[in-house]
Parts: sequence; C-alpha cells; structure tokens
Amino acid sequence: MKIIVTGSLGHISKPLAEILTGAGHDVTIISSDAGKVHTIEALGAKAAIGSIADVAFLTKTFTGADAVYTMVPPNFGATNYRQYINDIGKNYAAAIRASGVTRVVNLSSIGAHLENGTGPIAGLHDVELALNALDNVAVKHLRAGFFYVNFFANIDMIKHKGILGNNYSKEARLALVHPRDIAEAAAQELQGSFSGKSHRYVISDEQKISTLVKTLGAAIGKPDLPWVEFSDEDSLAGMTGAGLPPAVASTFVEMGTAVRSGVLWEDYDQNKPASYGKTKLDDFADEFAAVYKG
Repeated sequence: MKIIVTGSLGHISKPLAEILTGAGHDVTIISSDAGKVHTIEALGAKAAIGSIADVAFLTKTFTGADAVYTMVPPNFGATNYRQYINDIGKNYAAAIRASGVTRVVNLSSIGAHLENGTGPIAGLHDVELALNALDNVAVKHLRAGFFYVNFFANIDMIKHKGILGNNYSKEARLALVHPRDIAEAAAQELQGSFSGKSHRYVISDEQKISTLVKTLGAAIGKPDLPWVEFSDEDSLAGMTGAGLPPAVASTFVEMGTAVRSGVLWEDYDQNKPASYGKTKLDDFADEFAAVYKG
C-alpha cells in the first residue's frame, strides 16, 4: 500500500512510519523541515517537504495514495488556536477531495464529541466534522487520551517548585495514552478495513491524579510529591509566565475545566474500547524517571 503520514518525525508519526515500512508499505512522510530528509529516508520512507498550509502541496502528495494518516501539529504561536486547528482540518479535507484519496485515519482526541468548552479539543471536533463531510471517503478518527509524554513539560515545575499541579483536583481522573500505542492503533487501522465515518478510543490506562502523582513521584525518588489544584486564574498566569501566549494558554485552562467537571469523559465512558494499549502508568513512570534524571 502507498500510505502518506503527516506529523513529520513526531512522537506518533515516527513509530507509525517504522511499523508501516517494516510491513513493506510504500510510506511518504510529510515534513516542513528539509533537514529531516536523511532521517526519514533512513526509516525506509520517502520525504515530502512542504507546508500543510499549502493545499496544492498536500493534494500533489496525497494523489495516488491508498490511505492517509492526518494529524494537526501544535502551533503555540497561533493567535486563535481553534481557528488554526480548524484551518488545517479544512486543508486536509480539500486535498483529500482533490486527490481522490478514499481512506483516512485521523488523529483526534477524547472529548472531540463536544462542540465547545474543551479548549484545543474543540478544534479537533471541527476537524472531525470537516473530514466527515467528505463523500465516498472512509474516515476513522482515533480519539486519543491524554498523552503521558505531556508530563515531561512538568519536570521544571517539580524541580523548581517541588510540586505537580493543574486546575483540577487530585481526585480527578485521566484517560492516558502513550504515543507508541496510538501509532500501533493507527497502523492497525491503515492496514485494515473500515468503511463510513467512525471513531475509536485509543487509551493505554486510566488513573486518578492521586495515583498518577504517587507513581511518578516514587519513580523519581519523591514519594511525597504533592499535587496542587490551581485556580483557573493561577493556572493561566503560570502558563503565560512560562511563555505561552494568553490566547493559547486560555484554551488549555478551558481543557482543564473540562477535566475537572468530568464532561470530557462522557462519551468515552459510554463507548470504552474492548482493549487498551500496552503502556501502563508503571511503564511510563520508568520512562519519566529516565527523562527527569537525564
């Protein structure tokens, strides 16, 4: 099969490409960085260098493909984060329509069933709608949980303030996923058979914050690492103080309120997957400790 992978050499796209090339498929990886061509080719894939903001480039790259994996990369410089995500989704839809691609696996998020109140996830709701509007194209949305690797961004908080925290309590829960498990699910869907428009929840583990903090703390030699529930205002101030533009930071505060209320998990709770990914919290704790200590 000829398969196009967006997302350059990211946490999901690189292991996805490795799985697909290992299975003998003709894989092209889209990247905006010409400096990554050698690394992409070393994986056994081809490089298509260009911008996902360029519909003509996407259309040319997609043409002749049997399937495409789509994802929206982060852009913390966006002045309107939801609009940025929405625009990339429209670009993908336009290129898929023009190129004649008939099978798409799209990275979405848990909570994407909601139109509003979920921060950046609302943009992925828009992407789902844009792709679902395509005629004669089978689309599988992978509604992924909260990435374990997001906790790497909290290492400075632990080292400098001795805490972990966000704008939800230690009694809140997270549906967690490792990018490698998403890559395996995406590879399964790209190589499999599906029709129509549907979604699949991709989750590795589900834990209360209290358990998560205890596990990560123990792994780094801080068994009493406390969790601090910030107010929305303090959470916003902390993120903007760390360099996030207010327009972006405010969307992540909103996502935290959706975690706090539990609304983010409502559809997931009614449609839990039959099986979960391989990477459990204890597995990630070892990975987290290695990064923390390294």
